[in-house]
Amino acid sequence: MTSLPVADLRNEAVDHLLPHFTPGRFWSQSENMIVIEKGEGCYLFDTDGTQYLDGMAGLFCTNLGHGRTDLANAAAEQMNQLGFYQNWNFAHRPAINAASLIANVAPGDLSEVFFVSSGSEAVESVLKFARCYHLANGDTQRTRVIARHWAYHGTTLGALCLTGVPGIRDPFVDMLGIDVTHVPNTLGWETDPAAAGDIYQLTCVQAVEQAILDAGPETVSMVIAEPVQNGRGALVPPDGYWQELRRICDKYGALLVADEVINSFGRLGYWFGSERFGVVPDLITFAKGVTSAYQPLGGFVARKELVQKVWDSPLGSFHHGSTFGGHPVATAVACATIKALREESVLQNVLDNEDGIAKRLAALASAHRCVKDTRGGGYLHAVEFMANNQTGQDLTDDQAAELIAGGTLEKFVRDARILVRPDNRGASMLMISPPLIADEAVLDDLAARLDQVLDQVDAWANP
Repeated sequence: MTSLPVADLRNEAVDHLLPHFTPGRFWSQSENMIVIEKGEGCYLFDTDGTQYLDGMAGLFCTNLGHGRTDLANAAAEQMNQLGFYQNWNFAHRPAINAASLIANVAPGDLSEVFFVSSGSEAVESVLKFARCYHLANGDTQRTRVIARHWAYHGTTLGALCLTGVPGIRDPFVDMLGIDVTHVPNTLGWETDPAAAGDIYQLTCVQAVEQAILDAGPETVSMVIAEPVQNGRGALVPPDGYWQELRRICDKYGALLVADEVINSFGRLGYWFGSERFGVVPDLITFAKGVTSAYQPLGGFVARKELVQKVWDSPLGSFHHGSTFGGHPVATAVACATIKALREESVLQNVLDNEDGIAKRLAALASAHRCVKDTRGGGYLHAVEFMANNQTGQDLTDDQAAELIAGGTLEKFVRDARILVRPDNRGASMLMISPPLIADEAVLDDLAARLDQVLDQVDAWANP
């Protein structure tokens, strides 16, 4: 294929490339389109040679940064050896090795790994596995799921049932067939009147148990939650919250599922985010960082006793599969990724620097009237906006619409040459999740560029 001039590339994108979650009015303005050409470490470069700081790790996933020849070599070597074979009744070395490596770093007794190609597929897979497990126990009524408001669990129809973001669900609500009850997330738990007492008294905990009781415990299949919830802005739970989820699920026979498509493979400083909160779920989903996004791969890891129960049942197998699940090239890259995460002490880098990120964001909040809150953990953080924190003035509805949906914040972000995510899931926010290799110098650069963005938001919100 011949190399096209940049203007022609942009026009061809408009003519032929259908983007994800992008308003048509923005995409059609080809002169403003950024075409990413290459990446090095924590930085990206477009076709004009302009440098951008990747403050989103792609999309919460390029944990080892860009331009990794070790991951590229692992893919090339595997393609030369075995470009593809499926995992239906067969195995191959990369899938075996990747499953073993993942099982070895999974918490507690989780040891059985099932591969697919994306996070949404991983969530669909645990839905189906939970169904197979309950059928194996004769619990045919267990079909309902408890999820949380504003949680994002994927966009395929099964996963979308669980997703608690109205703007993503609403167009398809008549097509969603799984019974799901959405309960309050952990946002604002600190101001709950019960916060000074027993963790069980918190609204966000009681709501889970009450939802099970209201549905009928015999009908509930599973409770699913992210250790740190991405939707609504990097929500860190209170101490003891996950222990309560574990207690409630054990009490009523539901499976506890940690959706760690974002949280796993170092994003929170641990192989799996569940470790950070001291609980072993029954199932954990993963994707994104397992290959540092150099190949599409996702899946779940489960307790062996659950798998054995399904195998010993009349079903005889987990009735689910996909052509590319456990793809040899993807799983070879996963092995190389896990090796690099371990040998380069990447998880420790996150733990060493997470307080520094929080302190930088807190300093920015003190210096800018437009910041309502900053929160997060590991290398996953959010900045929430208001109009003026000195007067307590929130953004008007018109301002909130213009800031995110209208593209104003996106313009400010691009002006500062930092790729972070404007987000309007429940509030006006910026999501921040740099590559896990980001060091002090990169984090200083991140803060400086965010400072420029916030200066512009201040001037816009307070003319």
